Amino acid sequence: MDLAVDLIGMVEGRLTIRILNADNPSDVEAFRQIRLEALRNDPEAYASYVEEWECLPIGEWENRLRHNIVYASFEEDAPTGLMGLMRQRMSKMAHRGTLIMVYTSPAYRGSGIGRALLNAVSRHAREVGVHQLELAVSAENEAAIRFYLAQGFAEAGRIPDGFVHAGRGVDEILMVRRTADCDAQ
Repeated sequence: MDLAVDLIGMVEGRLTIRILNADNPSDVEAFRQIRLEALRNDPEAYASYVEEWECLPIGEWENRLRHNIVYASFEEDAPTGLMGLMRQRMSKMAHRGTLIMVYTSPAYRGSGIGRALLNAVSRHAREVGVHQLELAVSAENEAAIRFYLAQGFAEAGRIPDGFVHAGRGVDEILMVRRTADCDAQ
């Protein structure tokens, strides 16, 4: 499997997208850095608080990389985006995967990194037998919803008060797309 995808011309310089490896300390640190950045910059978009992740021991960061497929985009050595795939483990549901921890650094939004990360995750998902990608997005995150719709996802439902942020319930929109449709976008 190709672990690195070079994309020239999306942003100034060179952007690399690759799977993060739990056994590589620099990958674990890059994961830690970009995940904490996401939770600090866009706390309303995630079901976790940054404080819950800041206190994790390094072994837990490694464990999260071992149990999920996590792609990151880099410009040189600096992480610029993140997207994970959590595969269902039960045999009757193993064809389904959930996108998790989706984030692009503000300076890179609109550059195509999100689409490139989604394409890399989708390609990987197909290779491991995942036929359906699913996600939950805050109903208040209009930019993310527009992005997912443009990438062929369809709304499959809504969870009222899917998570609580700043003391109030925030609905989550559930979205789905077949992996066979992924590269058609």
